[in-house]
Amino acid sequence: MKRAALILTLLAAASYAGDFLSLRLQIPNRAQTEQVRIHPYYAVPQKDPRHEELIFLDPQTEVCVNSLFPELGHRPCWYVKKHTQKRIAV
Repeated sequence: MKRAALILTLLAAASYAGDFLSLRLQIPNRAQTEQVRIHPYYAVPQKDPRHEELIFLDPQTEVCVNSLFPELGHRPCWYVKKHTQKRIAV
């Protein structure tokens, strides 16, 4: 059991380090970051819990990084492209 946990931990650390190095060394030759348009909105709950008022804001651009894990203080592009709606609960 301890051996399996150690192997799993080492595998996770190696994949994170490989992801970080591929981003820093630009392997393969690709852009490090992209800009994705995000559509934020406020969700204001009403007295009836099944309904809420939506207030849409102007679209914003978010910088994302082309990697498997969050790096350089940005979320990965594969995640940001799937979540273009940003709900802000009030």
